[in-house]
Amino acid sequence: QVQLVESGGGLVQAGDSLRLSCAASGRTSSSGAMGWFGQAPGKEREFVAVISWSGGYTYYADSVKGRFTISRDNAKNTVYLQMNSLKPEDTAVYYCATRRAPSVLASDYDYWGQGTQVTVSS
Repeated sequence: QVQLVESGGGLVQAGDSLRLSCAASGRTSSSGAMGWFGQAPGKEREFVAVISWSGGYTYYADSVKGRFTISRDNAKNTVYLQMNSLKPEDTAVYYCATRRAPSVLASDYDYWGQGTQVTVSS
């Protein structure tokens, strides 16, 4: 089992920045790629960004390209999502998830965190 714990969410104004963290514990040898997904009220969970185990591969949803940056520190078993120039439409619960190889599909992921709320006011 792999446990994931997100942190760093909050209430901010449009244009502000936040950095989300996702700390992994347990059988981290079973994990690899880490993804971030966002779920707005009444909507399905949507892909935001993914990073490979080495950090050499990253991929972003079009809606966040140029504003969000995913990174990881394997020594700390932690993945980050730097969110800049936030918009009200970024408001969602953000979840991190892990699986062996990068994927944009939520259904591909084996382990999930509990989520952290990000609210962006206009």
